[in-house]
Parts: sequence; C-alpha cells; structure tokens
Amino acid sequence: MVLITGIAALSLNVILPSLPSIAEDFDADYAVVATAVSGYLALTGILQLVLGPLSDRYGRRPVLLITGAIFLVATAGCLFAPNIAIFLACRMAQSAVASGLVLSRAIVRDMVPPREAASLLGYVTMGMSIVPMIGPMVGGILDETFGWRSVFLFSLVSGAAVLALVWADLGETNARPSESLVDQFRQYPTLLGSRPFWGYALTASFGSGVFYAFLGGAPWVASEILGMSPSELGFYFGMPAVGYLVGNFLSGRYASRVGLTGMMLVGGIITALAVAIVAGLFLAGIAGPLGFFSAMALTGVGNGLVLPSANAGVVSVKPDLAGSASGLAGCLMIGGGAVLSVAAGALVGSSAGALGLAWLMLASAVLSVIATLDLRRGNAL
Repeated sequence: MVLITGIAALSLNVILPSLPSIAEDFDADYAVVATAVSGYLALTGILQLVLGPLSDRYGRRPVLLITGAIFLVATAGCLFAPNIAIFLACRMAQSAVASGLVLSRAIVRDMVPPREAASLLGYVTMGMSIVPMIGPMVGGILDETFGWRSVFLFSLVSGAAVLALVWADLGETNARPSESLVDQFRQYPTLLGSRPFWGYALTASFGSGVFYAFLGGAPWVASEILGMSPSELGFYFGMPAVGYLVGNFLSGRYASRVGLTGMMLVGGIITALAVAIVAGLFLAGIAGPLGFFSAMALTGVGNGLVLPSANAGVVSVKPDLAGSASGLAGCLMIGGGAVLSVAAGALVGSSAGALGLAWLMLASAVLSVIATLDLRRGNAL
C-alpha cells in the first residue's frame, strides 16, 4: 500500500523543480508547462470516477496492473518526447497511476472497520509521505546533474519495480464484486445524497486543497521572490512532507481512540493557523525560505491528521461501495486541487503575488474546518 500510493505521489511532485528547465528546453511558456501539474491533477480526478467502480466490479488487482502498465508506457513517452505537445500528452497519460491513490483506501477498508482503517491509513500514508519528501529533492538533483529527462527515467524504473511487486505480491481483497458495472455507476446518487459522505469528502478536499494551491504557486514564489535554485527548492519542498509524516504518525497512534471527526477538527485548525502564519510573514515582508517552508511543514502536520480520518470516513459511509466512494471523493479532492493549483499559479503571477497565494490557502483551510464542524452536528463515525 505504501508503494502503490508512493509511486502516484512521486509522479506528481518529482518534476516540480524541473518545470523551468522543461519550459526552457521546449521553448514554451511556463504557464503552458505548468499544465503538467494542473492538467495532470484534473485528469487524475476524472479517472478516479471510473477507477473506483471498475475495482468494485472487476477487483482491485486487475485495475492496478493495467493502469500500472499504462503509466510505464506514458513515462517512456515523456522521457523521449520531441516537443511540448507530445510531452504534455504523455504526461496526462501518466495520470493512470492515480489508481494507487483511490484503490489503496478501498483495499484498506476491505480488510478492517472504520476506526482501524483510519489508524492503518495513517501508518500507510506515513510511509508514503517519505516519497513526496525525497521526490522533489531527487528531482532537483537529477535535473541539475543530468537534465530534466533523467527525472522521467527515474520514474520509469521506480514504476516498473512497483508494478512487479503488485504482480507478485498483491492478492485480491474485494471479496464481493458487484454484478454489473452499469449498476455500480447507478449507485453514485446514493453517495451524492449522503450528508456524511459530503462532510468527509469536503473536509478532505479543502484540507488537501491547501497543499495543491501550494504546489501551483510555490515554485514561482521560490524562484522569483525567494531566489532559490532547483536543488534548493527540491530540498525545502521536503519540509511539508516531514510535517505530513508527523501528522500521519499521530493519526496512526490516536485515530482509533479520538475518533474520525476529532482528528479532522484538530488537524484542520492546525492547518488554518499555519497558513495564517504564512500570510503574516508576507504581510510583514519578512518571509524567507526557512520561514515560509517551516510554516508549510506545520500545514503538513494538519493534513496528516485530517486526511487519514476523512478518507476512512468516505469509504465507510457505504462499505459495499468503498471503491466508488473512494473514487468520487478522490475526484472531488484532485479536481478541486487542480482548480486551486491553476488559481494559485495565476495569483502569484499577478499583482497579488505571494500574499494572494497565502490568502487562497487560508480560505481553503477555513472551509475544511467548517465542513468538519457541520459533519459533527450530524451523524459521524
């Protein structure tokens, strides 16, 4: 579970320090190249609407194997792309690896009840958080040493290793596959009409939205305002992942005792306070690399508390629809993340600058807390 979610996280963020190099190599506008992140996120969200029901109908294992193979072909296409159009097309196809994100939640829920699922997901994502911690660091070093294409060679080798492990070691956990894929899609209104589902899904979406907005705007802020090199950016990008690691560890230890909404509320408040610190630093004109990324590390702690419990709640509202629920919630999370990523990129490039990015992240954090409070007023797990 750690590795299949980790390879999806690696594919998203390992290229972040290389975006300026890719734009220069293809002689393309940075805004166009940035769709390698925002477009990837958008397609990842759409795919999760399909991957969840497919896994409920045909099983988790075959979906993971097929999407893993697609990811390898697409990564090879990025590695050898002769122009920006082919590069972006292959980059979008890489989003097939999103199956690791959506199905890991369903696989865990297949095996254990809600509170245990939150605890187990905390430990799974704690291990997985190592990947976004080292991914940008490795990407930045590879870019400066061998060029940006070496980043995709690294992804290709890593993806092949994970696919081989899934083939050899992952058994099927969906003991009760649905009888019809059409009937499976027809179950979506059941989820959409569930207030608890929306509470958990919106908490996760707005909570993770803070990080996606950060992904969209931080590379520009780091290079243009803070004057950081790709390797420096890769190093500092690991700090939010360190915070996420800590938050996941705490979720693993305490989620089964505190409960899902309790963990979500504490995490949401920590995230909002951390982003308020970011806004204060830029308002005071004293933001530097260490201060900016240290505050973002604290948002990582908050997300590490929020997301395991929110994701466990999502797949527990209707246990027989765990794959579909995970896919639908993932679509909301990633799709919303894509919107926030694009908005952040536009804001930092405008007169709003870094402060605009901070306000956008703060709004997302506050909305996450509001969603949790509304959920606590109803029936929550």
